[in-house]
Amino acid sequence: MHTQLAGVLASCPELRAVADHVRDFADLMNKRRGDGPPDWMLRVTADNLPALHSLVTGLRRDLDAVIAGLTLTWSSGPVEGAVNRIKTIKRSMYGRAGFDLLRRRILLSA
Repeated sequence: MHTQLAGVLASCPELRAVADHVRDFADLMNKRRGDGPPDWMLRVTADNLPALHSLVTGLRRDLDAVIAGLTLTWSSGPVEGAVNRIKTIKRSMYGRAGFDLLRRRILLSA
């Protein structure tokens, strides 16, 4: 599998550049390096890769939030998980019952 990927990347310089940038971005995310996105965005904009340029544009719109998400220890993950669980229960009951049954199912499943 690695040899096939290496062959494809060797035959297409643009794909190699995209793979390198994506790998670098994943490294920033995994290591939670809040100082890295501005440098990464400069490197991406230096290459002619329109798909990644749109990602950079989106990151620039809310760069403060991106950096905060990579540097601060606070996380809304547990809250998002609870909201997702409630929405899943609600969707499974769509059109079948009212709020009282939904409330009971949520409280009993906790």
